[in-house]
Amino acid sequence: QVHVVESGGGSVQSGASLKLPCVGSEDSFNGDIISWHRQPPEKAREWIATLWPGGATMYTPSVEGRFTLSRDDTKNTVYLQLDSLQPEDTAVYTCQGTGDDRTTWGQGTQVTVSS
Repeated sequence: QVHVVESGGGSVQSGASLKLPCVGSEDSFNGDIISWHRQPPEKAREWIATLWPGGATMYTPSVEGRFTLSRDDTKNTVYLQLDSLQPEDTAVYTCQGTGDDRTTWGQGTQVTVSS
């Protein structure tokens, strides 16, 4: 079973940036389709971005142009770069790895953005 771990969250001011790594426990992680989701307080979890192994990306409109996905296969790591953060971006961010016949979720990392 592949395990994934997110980190890099924190409390920042509006307009700040954060970079959230999602680290896979096995090399097979590098062949996974990686998605990021977030869950604001008192709201349902929503999908925000997906990165395919070949480098293609897709973002939900509310984050497109501000959030950027990348990966470093030598480190079994996918990064979610968060720029121009706003209070409405406050949420628990989780990464999801999908391979052949399995899906693995990370534990989540808290991002808090203050005005």
